[in-house]
Amino acid sequence: MQKSKQNLRLQFIITILSVVLFLVKIYAYYATHSLAILSDALEGIVNVIAGFIGLYSLYVASMPKDAEHPYGHGKAEFISAAAEGALIFAAGIFVVFETVSNILHHEVLHSLDKGLWMVGATGMINAFAGSICIKIGKKNDSPALKASGKHLLIDTYSTIAIIAGLVLMVFTNILWLDKVIAFAMSFFIFYNGYKIIRGSLAGIMDEADTDLLNKFVALLNNERTENWVDLHNFRIIKYGSQLHIDCHLTVAWYLNVHEAHDQVDAIKEIFLKAFGESLELFVHTDGCMPFSCKVCLIQGCKFREHSFEHKIEWTLENIISNKKHNDGNG
Repeated sequence: MQKSKQNLRLQFIITILSVVLFLVKIYAYYATHSLAILSDALEGIVNVIAGFIGLYSLYVASMPKDAEHPYGHGKAEFISAAAEGALIFAAGIFVVFETVSNILHHEVLHSLDKGLWMVGATGMINAFAGSICIKIGKKNDSPALKASGKHLLIDTYSTIAIIAGLVLMVFTNILWLDKVIAFAMSFFIFYNGYKIIRGSLAGIMDEADTDLLNKFVALLNNERTENWVDLHNFRIIKYGSQLHIDCHLTVAWYLNVHEAHDQVDAIKEIFLKAFGESLELFVHTDGCMPFSCKVCLIQGCKFREHSFEHKIEWTLENIISNKKHNDGNG
């Protein structure tokens, strides 16, 4: 819950900042009459809209679980990220449109130095704010914050491209240079918009996060005890910054309910220590079967029916399987 409040507070600051920077860019346009600066300013509208979308989604995501949402409201962050990705994509289209318009219509520039330093300042602020968003977003595993941070950095890059184009145009009198840079930046914007949309849809569709699964596999192998005979049917579902994990744990059949639950608690403590409180774990315990003896690590088991043959190394492939392992190949 503390992470949710931190995410919400940072997004609120970013949203207010986006409004202020948009107004600065509009003023810079009226000071210079530069269509390139206007395109950068109008792109700022996307930042403002995306900021409010992100703010609302983080507010919804911070709500506690209830009867209608037993897994919480974290999926709202993925929807926000998808909306931001779509807006970034729209910004790329708008940059192309403005660049073509700029080719067809030439505007007389004035007070360019004043406008450039104002727009440059907004770019630096966006770069700083975007870096903070991405850093906190990764720390708190917030898709909405990471999307906001990427959006701000993309806005910074487009601002830099526009400034570079205007400066080159002034000093070289080659008027088409800023158009070339603008076109190149539009494709960069398209690519980043696609990546954000792709990532958010993966979260909405509960696509398996291979990197995250591999971290859990490595952790389980490092902390493994002989009482964990087998582990399978391992699943991770992400609800924004919240992780929901369920799996099947095979333990010795002769353990009573309390002893089996102690093994579940041991796994839970390991996960919480590594990934924090934003995690819930549901474990179904299975009793071992005679074929389990071949891979069981328990020493001195008086109920063993087969000799121990080999230890199974848990891997991404065999840990997500819904079958119990009875040989070294899983």
